[in-house]
Amino acid sequence: MACIFCKIVAGEILHYTVYEDSQVIAFLDIFPKVEGHTVVIPKKHGATIFDFTSDEVGVVMQGVRNASMKVSDILKPDGFTIGLNHGEVAGQAVPHLHFHILPRWKGDGGGSMHSVVSTENMRDVREIAQLF
Repeated sequence: MACIFCKIVAGEILHYTVYEDSQVIAFLDIFPKVEGHTVVIPKKHGATIFDFTSDEVGVVMQGVRNASMKVSDILKPDGFTIGLNHGEVAGQAVPHLHFHILPRWKGDGGGSMHSVVSTENMRDVREIAQLF
């Protein structure tokens, strides 16, 4: 078992649990971007959301909700940025599905999801819509 997150699930690596149930575990990120930065993972291994059924993704999202509520109760942030890096090109460093919960406070200097990437030479949105 080479996956670092699978080792956390197996109890082989020290971690600081924020929330846990039978299918999901949430723990503090060891390289936090902000106080309370939490990672939520399914206990079942899979690299991306494509490796899980819709029901399984729903269970993980319930875990994200429950962990966010716990962080909110303890740290009392003004809000959250919650997301995932899906695939290596998107910044996914560990090939095990995981969501990041980033507590946010007024004036923390962070940006919105719209600040993650910006491409100038894109096709018009109407052209992209035609593809769907």
